[in-house]
Amino acid sequence: MHRERHSIEKIGWLRAAVLGANDGIVSTASLLLGVASANATHQSILLTGIAGLVAGAMSMATGEYVSVSSQSDTEKAALAEEQAELDADFQGEFRELTSIYIHRGLDVALARQVAEKLMNHDALGAHARDELGISEITTARPLQAAWASAASFSAGAILPLFVAVISSASWAIPAIALSALVSLAILGGIAAKAGGAPIRSGVIRITFWSALAMGMSSGVGMLFGSFSG
Repeated sequence: MHRERHSIEKIGWLRAAVLGANDGIVSTASLLLGVASANATHQSILLTGIAGLVAGAMSMATGEYVSVSSQSDTEKAALAEEQAELDADFQGEFRELTSIYIHRGLDVALARQVAEKLMNHDALGAHARDELGISEITTARPLQAAWASAASFSAGAILPLFVAVISSASWAIPAIALSALVSLAILGGIAAKAGGAPIRSGVIRITFWSALAMGMSSGVGMLFGSFSG
């Protein structure tokens, strides 16, 4: 059997992974830049980065799990409702599915034949796919999304934290900012290519908004640093 592979099949884990890695780099780099701009000690900068990594990874995992679990609960409720409708009025659901296929361009006889075959094979699956829009590709997977988000956030956060460890105090700010922007541009390009989207727009979008976030954090750090000084 021949089965084609499409970019849309990656959308679930790809979205969580890209979001996690992007947030890991941006939020950790922004924290480090904000604290460094406030003239904090090297030890305080590193402590901030480690705390940001742990808290961010847990926050991403929790948020993703809750969000995707809500989607999963909604899908399960919709499937249970559809199953109840099938049990109560199978012929009515058959006519409904036939109508869907007619509106998609099939003639009446063929639409009835397709609906009959599919409902005899898997009535709930046919209605889930063609009436509710729920399929194997789009089905919510909370644990997968949570682990992907936490792992990708941690992987992203390690980069600016590592740069902060090896950089001297005088070079910490430019080193963290430059390494973060370069890695984000690469990440944007990889994500765009994997998802089949234009690479240039993906790189520009992620780099611009990330630079803005880090710039604002640095500004806040310099402002408070001048007050404390």
